[in-house]
Amino acid sequence: MLEEFLRQSALFDLYGSLLTEKQQRCLSMHLFEDYSLSEIGEELGISRQAVHDTLRRSEQVMENYEARLGLLARRESERKILAKIYDGLRVLPAKDAAAKDGLLRMLAPLAGVEELK
Repeated sequence: MLEEFLRQSALFDLYGSLLTEKQQRCLSMHLFEDYSLSEIGEELGISRQAVHDTLRRSEQVMENYEARLGLLARRESERKILAKIYDGLRVLPAKDAAAKDGLLRMLAPLAGVEELK
């Protein structure tokens, strides 16, 4: 459930702007504002079933974009590579500790690391 939410959120970040305004609003309310289907329907003036259909269609559109473009997969692959570089850099001896620390600080956010270990 959490993994699916994170995936949908990431897909929305990458491909949300390619959806219609109605699809964007519906997904945003569902994913980020925790609205129920009934609440979304009430807000948008459509039925609960129409909300459900819009969400499913929107998710399918984003999955189709991902299947064609692979941006999410690429981002995850790059993050893993950067994390390996970060870990490898941490264990290297450095003549210039300040330079090494600077590189680690630059790589940390790209590698998904919150702070220096």
